Amino acid sequence: MGLWSRFKRSMRALFGGIVEKTEDPERILQQTIRDMRDRVPELNNSVAQVMATEKLLAKNKERLEAQVVELDSKIKASVKMGRDDIATAYIGQLQQAQVDLQKTSQQLEHATLASKQAVKARDNYVLQMQKRSAEAMQLINQSKQAKLQEQLAQTMETFQLGDDASTFNEMRERIDRRAAAAEAKMQLGAASVDTQMQEIEREAMDMQLQDRLLEYKREMGLLPSGTSQPGALPAQGETGTGLSSDAVLKEGAKD
Repeated sequence: MGLWSRFKRSMRALFGGIVEKTEDPERILQQTIRDMRDRVPELNNSVAQVMATEKLLAKNKERLEAQVVELDSKIKASVKMGRDDIATAYIGQLQQAQVDLQKTSQQLEHATLASKQAVKARDNYVLQMQKRSAEAMQLINQSKQAKLQEQLAQTMETFQLGDDASTFNEMRERIDRRAAAAEAKMQLGAASVDTQMQEIEREAMDMQLQDRLLEYKREMGLLPSGTSQPGALPAQGETGTGLSSDAVLKEGAKD
């Protein structure tokens, strides 16, 4: 392959790609529909001219037919009157009128056929235009849908691979860490309160057990009356001095 051929091929590929990118399928299809619709009035004018020619030839044929009948009557009248010279002149006019009538009849047949073909062609064009318009509208809708899908795909690609995705992931991790820390603090707070309550309950239980132990020792005579172990609570009816409540009242009365 020559250098010039390779250069032309490269230029066609380059400019062909540029033209393809700049061409909008929707606009091209819409313009095509407008062009097809704009041709309909032109076709109607052409069909009207063909039909007008047909009508004109039909009128000429009727006029020639009437002229032939009239000349035939004049020829007969001239022969009856013995005017052969006049009859001969009318015969010449009749022959010319018959020739013209034959030509006009042939032209009328062609014009009638052309008129029918023109009307049929116009109707076929209108049907094709309507069909193409419907196809073009369908293609335009498909083009719009394709554009929407391309935009969605680009958006999803940007969301998955761009900064937005990393930002969302980073914020999600921060929120998860804060939520975990808050939950841990709540658990620690609840555990501290529970621990304190358990300690209080254990201390109260120990005090009750010490009181019961002291009562058993008194009942068994192991402790002198009115004494208590260190750290033990006073028995019922006793004060912190080791005396009963009645003894405290008597001492107070003596004083």
